[in-house]
Amino acid sequence: MSKSVTIRVPEELHAQLQERAETEGTTVTALITEAARNAVRDPRLEDAAEVFRQFVADNADAFDAAFPDDAPARPDAAGRQGRAA
Repeated sequence: MSKSVTIRVPEELHAQLQERAETEGTTVTALITEAARNAVRDPRLEDAAEVFRQFVADNADAFDAAFPDDAPARPDAAGRQGRAA
């Protein structure tokens, strides 16, 4: 269930929101909703996904060696999917 929230914005900001929504193929409501989500996001989690990705990248060979049957396919130098080394 969602709640309706009414806000007042200057005409110029509304025009900018409409223009951006059209450019992105979305709605002004969707843009504002996403901005609200970002405003309440826990800042401690801001970089968590990147830290995790870097950890996985740094340790992928060790994981693959420890669990060879579970090693994911990885792109080769040409970008094609192949088995992990």
